Amino acid sequence: MTQMSQGESGFERKTRRTRKREFLDEKNLVVPWAELVALIAPHAPAPVSRGGRPPFAVETMLRIHFLQQWFTLSDPAMEEALYDMALFREFVGLDAGEDNLPDESTILQFRHLLEAHNLSLQILTTVNATLIAAPSSTKHSSGERDPEMHQTKKGNQWCFGMKAHIGVDSDSGLVHTVVGTAANVNDVTQAHAAVHGAESDVFADSGYQGVGKRQETQEINVNWHVAMRPGKRKVLDKSTPMGAILDQLEQAKARIRAKVEHTFRVIKRQFGHEKVRYRGLAKNIAQLHSLFALSSLWMVRRTLLQERRG
Repeated sequence: MTQMSQGESGFERKTRRTRKREFLDEKNLVVPWAELVALIAPHAPAPVSRGGRPPFAVETMLRIHFLQQWFTLSDPAMEEALYDMALFREFVGLDAGEDNLPDESTILQFRHLLEAHNLSLQILTTVNATLIAAPSSTKHSSGERDPEMHQTKKGNQWCFGMKAHIGVDSDSGLVHTVVGTAANVNDVTQAHAAVHGAESDVFADSGYQGVGKRQETQEINVNWHVAMRPGKRKVLDKSTPMGAILDQLEQAKARIRAKVEHTFRVIKRQFGHEKVRYRGLAKNIAQLHSLFALSSLWMVRRTLLQERRG
């Protein structure tokens, strides 16, 4: 039995269950912790034989990493939150009375571990198994833009940053592939990379017009269903039989593609990830893998909770 510190003696005034606690209780049940720890453990630092501070448990650091994604916390902010919030310490399995808590450097090193071994992609595979504007922090000390990020126009708004091109299963709505590029890369050029090869039909928005004629898609044996360009659809004469049929077809395509937009909504609205956090594509792509893995868990959480509690 774990002994509590004086700061957490068990006699504190109890309060109502907050939404944050309910959220973390759900995640405690639905995240496949054992499988993910087994994935990361072979790459984690080995315990020191004598002297020096022993490394924190892999599951502790993974839980901290996921807290960062769920609550949009930087490394320094995550360190402070562990000291300030008993709920977070409880979730990661740490007591405020411990000699030390993971500092921002330790948290950073764990993220670098995931990046170095491409573990975030494997997390996505295990679990499921766009344009995102870059903030001012993507400028370096000289005030220049991150050279791996680029500017593009979406509608009437210019944005600077990166794009996430994703492949989503139309039945489950779960993300199976994530491709990250600079924001000025055309969607259609990444279509071949966003499919896993076992599809029979692929539905895409109007940015993928002409995908079936591109050289890199010739070896992909699928039926491409690409949305009509908005301007062309706008002038459809729906009073005619053909116009009405074409409009209904576009509505059917849109309903299927809505599952893609839902995954983006989860990471943007539920997890607050509306801007990239790091310099360079590789770091941000690794984060996107983690975020989409967590979004998959979020979308199927009710089914998973019923199974766990049943």
